[in-house]
Amino acid sequence: STGVVKQGSNLVEQIRLFIHKVTDPLHPKVNANRPQNVKSLSHPFSREKQHLFDLSDRDSFFDSKTRSSIVYEVLKRTRCTKAKYSMGKGAITSIISCACLCVCVWITSLLANSVYTSAFPLHDGDIEGVNAEPNDRKLLYEQWASYSVFYKYQPIGLIRSYFGEKVGLYFAWLGVYTQMLIPAAIIGVIVFLYGCATVDDNIPSMEICDPRNNITMCPLCDRACSYWKLVTACGTARASHLFDNPATVFFSIFMALWAVLFMEHWKRRQMRLNYVWDLMGFGEEEEVREPQRSGSDTSDVFICRKGPDRFFLFFLSKWSVFLPLPTCFVKLTCTDRLPAYLTSVVMMGFMISVTFAIVFGVILYRISIKAALHISTYPAARSNIRATVKTTAAIINLIVIIILDEIYAAIARWLTILEVPKTDKSFEERLIFKTFILKFVNAFTPIVYLAFFRGRLVGRPGNYLYVVGSYRMEECAHAGCLMELCIQLCITMLGKQLIQNNLFEIGIPKLKKLLRKRKSEVTSLQEEEVKILKRYEKDHFLGPFAGINPEYMEMIIQFGMVTLFVASFPLAPLFALLNNIIEIRLDAKKFVMELRRPIAAKAKDIGIWYNLLRGLSKVAVIVNAFVIAFTSDFIPRLVYQYAYSPDSTMHGFVNHTLSYFNVSDFQKGTAPLEPMHLHYKVQICRYKDYREPPWSSTPYDLSKEFWAILAVRLAFVIVFQNVVMLMSDFVDWLIPDIPKDISLQIHKEKILMVELFMKEEQGKRLAVQDNHNQETCTIPSSDDQSPSRPRSHSVIHSKASW
Repeated sequence: STGVVKQGSNLVEQIRLFIHKVTDPLHPKVNANRPQNVKSLSHPFSREKQHLFDLSDRDSFFDSKTRSSIVYEVLKRTRCTKAKYSMGKGAITSIISCACLCVCVWITSLLANSVYTSAFPLHDGDIEGVNAEPNDRKLLYEQWASYSVFYKYQPIGLIRSYFGEKVGLYFAWLGVYTQMLIPAAIIGVIVFLYGCATVDDNIPSMEICDPRNNITMCPLCDRACSYWKLVTACGTARASHLFDNPATVFFSIFMALWAVLFMEHWKRRQMRLNYVWDLMGFGEEEEVREPQRSGSDTSDVFICRKGPDRFFLFFLSKWSVFLPLPTCFVKLTCTDRLPAYLTSVVMMGFMISVTFAIVFGVILYRISIKAALHISTYPAARSNIRATVKTTAAIINLIVIIILDEIYAAIARWLTILEVPKTDKSFEERLIFKTFILKFVNAFTPIVYLAFFRGRLVGRPGNYLYVVGSYRMEECAHAGCLMELCIQLCITMLGKQLIQNNLFEIGIPKLKKLLRKRKSEVTSLQEEEVKILKRYEKDHFLGPFAGINPEYMEMIIQFGMVTLFVASFPLAPLFALLNNIIEIRLDAKKFVMELRRPIAAKAKDIGIWYNLLRGLSKVAVIVNAFVIAFTSDFIPRLVYQYAYSPDSTMHGFVNHTLSYFNVSDFQKGTAPLEPMHLHYKVQICRYKDYREPPWSSTPYDLSKEFWAILAVRLAFVIVFQNVVMLMSDFVDWLIPDIPKDISLQIHKEKILMVELFMKEEQGKRLAVQDNHNQETCTIPSSDDQSPSRPRSHSVIHSKASW
C-alpha cells in the first residue's frame, strides 16, 4: 500500500509555490519527475514488518548511501572469536578460516594497525568520457560542481542522498549563509559609497587638508623622527572617512540584527530539512571512538598495572608501537584522565601565549622598521613610511596566521586524543572547541590589538611609554587607528580566503593525488589500461575524506570577520559573498572529483557549530559597540558638535582634539636630531590627546574634555549593547523556530501513519484468522487476542517510502 502526505494549500504554501515557479531557472535539474507537493510516508525499516514496505524493487529499495552505511556497520561490528584460534586437530584449517574472516573483523582496528591502507565506499561511476553511464555522481558534477552553474541553487536533496545527512546539512547551511550575505553586502556597499560621496563634505578632513592651518605636529618617534605638518596626513584622513562615518553606526546595528535573522532563518530551514529527510524522530547514537584517532579500539582499554605511573604507561602504549604492555578493559576514572586534562589546559595556555608573543614581535617590527625608514638616506624609502609599515606588518601577520593554523590544528587533535574521549560525538566536540579557540585567538589577536590597545598605552610627549628598553609604543594616525584596522582586516580576510581556503584546497589535494599515482604502478600503464581499472582502484588514488570540520572552521572564522569588526570594514560581507560563491563550487568539485566518497553519517543539526555561531553573534554586538565608541571618532565628534562647538557644526574639531607641548620639556636624548627639518625653529608642537596645555596650573594632565568624552563613550556602549540585544531578542521571539506549515504536516503525517499501521495490522490479523479457521474449524480463534507488538527497528535507520 502507498500513502502520501500532500503539502498544505494555504496562502503561505501558495506563495511558496509561486516563488518556486518564478525562481525555476535557478533550480538544478535533478528531480524533474518528482512532484513538489507530495511527500511519501516513511518509517525505520524492520525485517519483522516487511509487509508494510514496498519491496517490489528490492535492488533499489536502499539507495547507495544506505547500502554503504550497512556494509560499514557490518565490517565494524564483526569480530573473530577466540574459538577460531584453537590449535590441534584441524589447526591449519582454523587459522586459514580465521584469516579469511579477519577481512571483516573490526575493520576500524585493522585500519588503525595498518593491516589495510584504507576502506571507503565507492563512487557511483565515472564522470567524464563518452562511456560514462548516467549516475548520481555525474549528475552532481553537472548540476553542482561546475562553475557554469554558480548562479543556481544547490541540489541539497541529491547531495544528502549521495554523501549523507551530515554533509548535506553543511552545504545547506553554507547555502543559507551565502544567501543571507547578499543583503548584508548590498548595505555594506551603500555605506561605503556614502562615505565616498561625503568625503569632500567632511569638515574634519577638510581642515586637516587645508594648508592654511599650518599645524606643526610632534615627532612620531624618538630622535630619528622630526616635526611634521598635519597637512601631510590629508590622504589618510580622507581614506578614514570612507570607513568611519555616521552610516557605520547604522550598519553595525543592521549587522547585529542580520546575525539574529540568519540564525533564525537557518533554524527554520534546518527544521524543514529534518521533515523532508525524515529526521524528526532521529536521535544520534553514541558510538565508540574511531581508531584513526588512536591505536586502541575503545576508551576503556587501559594498562592493568596500578599506581601513580598508570596513566604514563598508558600514554606510552598509545604512542609507542615498540612497547609491549599488557592491556585490559578497565573503566577510566576522573583521576586517570586528570593528567590529560591538565596537559590540555597547560598546552592551550602556552599556545595562546605564543600567539601573543608573535603579535608583540610584529609590534616591535613596526616600531623598529619605522625608525629605520625615517633615518634612511633613500628618498623612496622615506616617501610613504606609514603605508609601507602597515602593509608589510599585515602581510607578516597573515603568513604567521596561516602557519600557526596548521600547527594548532595538529596540536588540538593530539590533545584530544590524549584525553581519550568516550564517544565519537565527545571527541568531535572537544576537538572542534580546542581548534576553534586556538584559531580564533590566532586570527583575531592582531586585530584586537589594533582596535583596542594601539594608541591607548602611549603616554605623551616628554613622558612616553617604552618597552624592551628604548622601543616607544606605537601611536595611531591623526584620523585614528580605524584605517589600520581596516587594512589588517582586509589583508587577513582576503589572504586567508585566497591562500588558505582556495589555493590550499586546490593545490595540495592535486599534489597528493599526483604523488599517490607516482608511488603506484598506474603511471606506467597505458591510457587504455587505466580506463579499465576497477572502481576501487580508481577511487584509491583520490584523497581520503578528512571530515567537514575544516570546512566549517574556515566559514566560522569568516563569520567572525564579517560580524565582529564590521563597523571598521563595511565591505567585509561583499568579500565574503564573492568568496563563498567560489567556495561552494570549489568544495563541490573537491567532494565529487578529488575525494573518496565518505561514509554516510546521519545528523539532524550542525551540532556545536550552531552554539559557536550564536556566541559570535552575541560577542559581535559588544565588540562593535566598543569599536564605534573607542576606536572611531564618532563619539568625540558627537560630543564636540553638541557640547563644545560654538555654532553646532564640526568647524574647529581638529584643533579641539590636539593638545599643546613645549619642546623644551622633551626628555634627555629623545629630542629630534634634525629640529630644523621644517626650516624654522619649533617651540610648541601638537599631539592628539585631551590634556592641559603647558602654561596651565596642571600641565599635561588629562583635561575635563577627556573625562566627558570617556563618560559618553561608556554610556554609548551600554545603550548600544542593550538596545541591539533587546531588538535581537524581540526578533528571536517574533520568528517561530518551526514553520507553521511544517508543524501541520508533521501532525497530519502522524495521523496517517497511525491509521496505516492499524489498517495493515488489522488486515494481517484477519488473514491469519481466516487461514486458521480453514485449517481447524473445530477450534475457534480467540476474538480478544491482540496483535503482537512491533519489535524495535534495527540499528541502521534506513528510510523507505511506503
